Amino acid sequence: MVFDEFPTIYLNNMDSLIATDRSNKVAACLGVQDFSQLRKDYSKEQADVIMKITGNILSGQVKGNMAKQLSDRFGKIMQDRESYSINSADTSISRSRQLESAIPPSKISALSSGEFVGMVADDPNCKIALKAFHCEILNDHEALKKEQERNYLQIKQDVQDIIQSEMERVLSDPGLSHWAVRKE
Repeated sequence: MVFDEFPTIYLNNMDSLIATDRSNKVAACLGVQDFSQLRKDYSKEQADVIMKITGNILSGQVKGNMAKQLSDRFGKIMQDRESYSINSADTSISRSRQLESAIPPSKISALSSGEFVGMVADDPNCKIALKAFHCEILNDHEALKKEQERNYLQIKQDVQDIIQSEMERVLSDPGLSHWAVRKE
């Protein structure tokens, strides 16, 4: 089930539906512009439950509290850090490991068009080691333009064929051709 602009639709007990979807071999995909919309229309409690029970999450650029919530959900990873200290006598290098956000709120807030962050759920039979991701959709704009032009020409030809077919049908039916002639 795909629900684009989900907050505009109110479905009572949606949290229960999502929670039991997988066991019934159903997948629900909820499209939400911002979490605040969900809270406004579903109440804070129900919106929080819906947000927490979803297994897969995909997001484009969001700011503020939503970026922080997503970053927290994606978790933290160990990052290698290196710092240099230079003085007149020598140079020293310090290496350390720090626990930092896998995808920081600043990165989520600065995503460009076509960039996404997300996290996928796994199951016991198919474990996924790297669940969080940051990706970009790469489009072949020239190929898309050619396809659009082909589609336009095909639609134009289809319309001409329908008109021709209907004209032939009207002209071949004596009862309709009289009406068609009088209409003209």
